[in-house]
Order: sequence, then structure tokens, then C-alpha cells
Amino acid sequence: MDGEAGTTVAERSTAAVDVADNSDEKSLTAQADQSTADGVAKNRERDTDSDEVQENTRTDSSGKTSPPELHSGHKLARRYRLEECVTRLDGFSSWRAVDEKLRRAVGVHILPADHSRARSVLAAARSSALLGDPRFVQVLDAVEENDLVYVVHEWLPDATELTTLLASGPLEPYDAFQMVSQVSSAMAAAHREGLAHLRLNPNAVLRASTGQWRIRGLAVNAALRGVASDTPQRTDTEAIGALLYAALTQRWPYESDAYGLSGLPKDIGLIAPDQVRAGVHRGLSELSMRALVNDGATASRHESPCTTPEELVKAIGEMPRIRPPEPTFTAPPEYQRTSYQQGTYGRQAPRPGATQPITTPPPPLQSRTGKALKWAVSALLIAALGLGSWQLADALMDQGGKNEDPGQTQTNDGNDKSPKKPASGKPITISGARDFDPFGGDQTEKPSDVGKVYDSSTATYWQTDFYLSADFGRLKPGVGIILDLGKTQQVGKVTVTFVGNTSVELRSASADAGSEPTSFDAYTKVAEGTGTTVQLKPGKSLKSRYLLVWLTELPIQADDGKWRGRVADIKVTS
Repeated sequence: MDGEAGTTVAERSTAAVDVADNSDEKSLTAQADQSTADGVAKNRERDTDSDEVQENTRTDSSGKTSPPELHSGHKLARRYRLEECVTRLDGFSSWRAVDEKLRRAVGVHILPADHSRARSVLAAARSSALLGDPRFVQVLDAVEENDLVYVVHEWLPDATELTTLLASGPLEPYDAFQMVSQVSSAMAAAHREGLAHLRLNPNAVLRASTGQWRIRGLAVNAALRGVASDTPQRTDTEAIGALLYAALTQRWPYESDAYGLSGLPKDIGLIAPDQVRAGVHRGLSELSMRALVNDGATASRHESPCTTPEELVKAIGEMPRIRPPEPTFTAPPEYQRTSYQQGTYGRQAPRPGATQPITTPPPPLQSRTGKALKWAVSALLIAALGLGSWQLADALMDQGGKNEDPGQTQTNDGNDKSPKKPASGKPITISGARDFDPFGGDQTEKPSDVGKVYDSSTATYWQTDFYLSADFGRLKPGVGIILDLGKTQQVGKVTVTFVGNTSVELRSASADAGSEPTSFDAYTKVAEGTGTTVQLKPGKSLKSRYLLVWLTELPIQADDGKWRGRVADIKVTS
């Protein structure tokens, strides 16, 4: 590490890029105004990547080119206005900026075009952008222009990095399980496309306000610092194990302190999380040790080690599900009616113990006016019945005259060639429904209100969580409701009534599904539409027991200006 790197002074934001290594000196931070077009970033990143000695990596330190002389207010491509320098290190700088075209905050990495790592940074950024996985902070642009190379990425002002979450204590078992599950599956998907992170640490993992976990700096952060590995899958898997270890114990699983966490005591080696802190979930403790394959340090009592994110995903899938904690409700204070509501306004309050006389209300319609009203209503009913009877008799006579027309004959010899009207579909009873959010953080979406979609009332509805855009804030492809028809039946049409113009797909499980599928891939799209009342008709004959009503685009709600879906009613007919 160059000596000048330790003196960098920069404001760190939750939405900012992963910061540089300062392993020997304590970095200073300066409070600054962080207002952006998308909001305010409240948390600051800390420059504490002192775990480099624990990574099986090699670092290229040949990039000694001086960083470009840029300043706040400088524009790139006449679009990205630099606001604040977050990191300036080893020939590159990272900035918080504003995309003036789309009026949103972004992050920007900038290098001289002749920097020794400029080619690898461009390649890493473009590969990461092609992945397009919403679980990663997205690369928006990667450009070489005017002797500069710059990479533009998302800025998440409402997200909180794991470092900040752990500053107040370890995570609850359910939160830790969600974190390791989502991070592992995301990294498994990245490695299937040939992409590695190599700098996966608590600063690179963020929890969004929706509960979903996001990863920033895929491939790019390692390229910026010249980090490489001969065993990238093992490197990332061990990093995930370290994240889980820290989430369970609030300790870093190595002897050195890092990311605001104390390391393990010296000379005791790697011990399981449930030996570091009481009350740690046993299954998660063993999972972290299986991922931390640290040259044979995994205890013999544990199962086989996990050396790839894919193996880690499989091990997580074999674990018993950890359910979210039950919400705690505070009982409301007993309702106290006022004297006005009790009907004593303007009257003397009764004395305690005194018996109060009960005034019997007069029988209804016993007055002279009431009797006249009854006679008038009776006369109207008699007149209406007479008029209706006359019209019915007239219609029957008219029909009889037509049938007696000598020019018409009626036969029923079985050879009638006249077309028959198709029978209208019969209603199918929905025996049950549940929310379906396979891409969400806790995989639930307002489960308590799902019954309102088939209660035969459009006055009630099930609604999604709110999002910052119609496409679910780019966090997930959609959410939906699984309908259970009780048995496999012929499905002709599904009518969905929304509050607001909503895009929706009808998906179906196979007819021979013995139980309700829990995977999104188990449901095949059979129809789609957009509107407030959408009729979804499969293009061909459909038999199924389980249907998925899948919302793909949300309407904005005028009351608060946020996007959410509201399903008022669902009806299924054969």
C-alpha cells in the first residue's frame, strides 16, 4: 500500500462505491451534504479493507498513473455531473454524481485511459452490465472518452451496508439466513456466467429498504485494485462464509480487526460461531464453518466443506426453513367514550347505584301519518303487480301467435342443423390462495390480506408493498398470488379486477402437479393483459389445479405517489 493512500479524506456513503484499502492508517471522514436527486445517503462507508492478507489473491500494484485532475461540477459526456469525490487512490478516483438526463444520482469510477488497469476495468464493467441481475448494483455505462475511462453505476440512497448494520449488534437468525441465502444464490448465478467478485466483504453487501440484499462491485472493484485469484469460486465462497460468521457473532473470523469488527483472539484458530457467542443458531453456525474452508481449519464434527457458491446454495436448501420472528403488537388502550357519545350531553349524570328507567320506544307506524303511509305503499304494490301481469300475458299471447304461423314448422328429429350457442363457463370455486414473492427478501408480500381477492367483494383488496417505480424498483421481476382450485379442473378464463391500470400474466402449474409448486419456473405463462379489469384466456385448452396471477407492472397510487399493486377480485370460470 502506498503511504499517500492512508491520508485520503473522503465522505463515505451507503450508496457509494466500495472504498479503497487503508490497512495501516486510520482514515479520516468529513461530514458533507449528501443530498441527491434520489434522496439522501445517510451512512458512510469505512475504508477498512484490512482483510487483504486473508484473501487467496494477488494484487497488481503497477498502476502508478496519477489520477486525473477533476473537480466538483465537472461533466462527463455532457450528462454526468461530478458532485463529491468518495475515493482517490492508486491512480483512480470514485465520485458521487448526478445523471442530469434522467435526474438521478449515480456513482462513477474514473481512470486515465493509459492506466495499467484501464482495459481490465472496462472489460469487467461491460461483463457485469451484461449480467443484468437485479441482485447486483447495476453498471449503467462504461466508456472511454477524452483520455479517460469511466464506469457509471447505480447509487442506492435507501440501502444500508452490512458494516453499518453490524455496528449495532449481530443479525437475528432469520435476517442472517436471508442474507447468506440471497448472496449465495446471486454469486452462484454470477459464477455460472464466468464472473467473480473477489472483494466480497461487509462494505459490498447492502440491504435495501424492501429487505432485499444487493451486492455492489461485481468484478469491477477487483479490477480497479488489480486483485485476481487462482481459485475465484473458493475465494468468493470463503468470503460469504466470513459474512455469515460476522452476521452471527459481530466478530471477524480472522485474527485481524476489519470493517469495524474485532477479530478472533490470537492463537486459538478458527472456532465455530456458537462457541464465540451464546444463542447462535446451530445450523447457521455449521453453515459458516463449511464455507470457511481455511486450509483444513474446519472442525471435524461438521459436514463436508462448501468450496463453491453453488455448493453453498445446495447446503442452504437442505437446511430447515428459518421463519421470521412473530411481530409484536402493543394492545391499544381501552376505548373511553365521552359523555357526549354516551348520550348524557346536556343531562345530569346518573347517581352511582341508582336504577334508571328505560323509556320504551313507540311502536312503528302507529300514528295517523304512519297508517296513511302503509295504505299508500300497499296501493302502489297492487298497481305494480297488475301492470306486470298484463305485460306478461301480452307477451305470451304474442309468442303463441308466432308459433301458429302456417309458414313455420318445428321439428325435432335429431337432424337439426342450426348452430348451437356455446355454453357459458361455469364458476370455479377458489379453495385457497397465498402470496408468492420468490425473488423478495423475506419471500412474503402482505400474506394476511390474500383472502380478500376471492371474497366476492371489490371493496376490499390485497396490495403489494410499495416500490419506487412501476417495475418494482428494479428489485424483482414481479409478485403474485397462487390460486388453489381444490382439484385439477378445466380452466377457461380468469378475470382479475385491479385498483389502477396493472399489467398481469396468468401462469399455470402442470395438470399432474401433486402439490403446490414453490418455484417460479414451475409455472408456465398461458395469458397476459393490462388494465383495471383483465380477462385472461389461455390460448389452448388448460387443465390445472394451481394458477399463478403474476403482476409484472404496477400502477402509481395518487394518494402517496408510490407504486403498488392492488388486486380487488379474482374469478375463475371453466
